Amino acid sequence: MVAASTDPLEKAKETVSEHSLTFPLGYGLPLKETAAALGAFYEERRNILQSTGFVVSPDRTIVVSQYSSGPIGRLIWQDVLGLVQFYKKSPK
Repeated sequence: MVAASTDPLEKAKETVSEHSLTFPLGYGLPLKETAAALGAFYEERRNILQSTGFVVSPDRTIVVSQYSSGPIGRLIWQDVLGLVQFYKKSPK
């Protein structure tokens, strides 16, 4: 698992500390360029990038993508874990 953010380093450190994250967290991504590359929603008025998430299989295919256009609609870790466990049990 990895995460990336448009937040600056200090804000990213706060997030890591606040949530006790143990996985890599990238920071400082450029807003508009990141939105364009991911197809994410960029909100001009507030200059923010809405949450976008992906579950990627070992063969590097995207099996789930999530694009939020507001404050709800994020990937929930319990759902992602269940999905990963399902795929691990499924015949190949």
